[in-house]
Amino acid sequence: MPDISLTTLVVLCLAAAAAGWIDAVVGGGGLLLLPALLLGLPQVPAAHILGTNKAVAIVGTSGAAVTYLRKAPVKVGTAVRIGLAAVAGSMTGAFFAAGISSDVLRPVIMVVLLGVAAFVLLRPSFGRAADDVKPPVTRARTVTAIVLVGGGIGFYDGLFGPGTGTFLVLALTAVLHLDLVTASATAKIVNVCTNAGALAMFAYQGTVLWQLAALMAIFNLAGAMAGARMALRKGSEFVRGVLLVVVFSLVAKLAFDQWT
Repeated sequence: MPDISLTTLVVLCLAAAAAGWIDAVVGGGGLLLLPALLLGLPQVPAAHILGTNKAVAIVGTSGAAVTYLRKAPVKVGTAVRIGLAAVAGSMTGAFFAAGISSDVLRPVIMVVLLGVAAFVLLRPSFGRAADDVKPPVTRARTVTAIVLVGGGIGFYDGLFGPGTGTFLVLALTAVLHLDLVTASATAKIVNVCTNAGALAMFAYQGTVLWQLAALMAIFNLAGAMAGARMALRKGSEFVRGVLLVVVFSLVAKLAFDQWT
């Protein structure tokens, strides 16, 4: 573990807890955790930051997934198939990442996110649990979820990354007609798959600060389980509100990175 002050260690652990809570509710915890690691460990190479982030995130995501599975009606088989497609997509995205400038991608993603925010605001019924008004989920929609949600968003995760969890929640809600709570639960299973694949590669490359990751993971797990329980208790309207906050925060972060 690098030589860091007690104050920095405390801040990183608190950031891990907050990121776990955000990620469990609606995704996007990396929006907080990655900058915290970069600022707290300026002397550490970026590869080690990314590897440590994955080692922390997979613990919280797994804890949130288990918490959701106990109470949310998740089709685990479908979620795992989407997750496996996401692993393949993320590996492909990572392969092409070196040849694409993030300066080109950021404006595109900002426009997409603002469109998402407008859609959620203008469609108050989006992601509610009213099963009687939802069309049935056909086999074609399930295949679409595996290919586009898993493969497509997985590709984006490997290529660029920010907001992957949020995109998963939105896409699963739209394609499979899930309410936002069930979509969050399903997204956690998909995230476990993608995090596991990425962590395996980082571990193979020796770019994980295991001692620091283990400590931060404890706080990330606590935050994630608290977030999952709160989402289950408060329902889709609560998740919808957090979703909008995360989307606008992500747009602000991308804009800051683009123009500073």
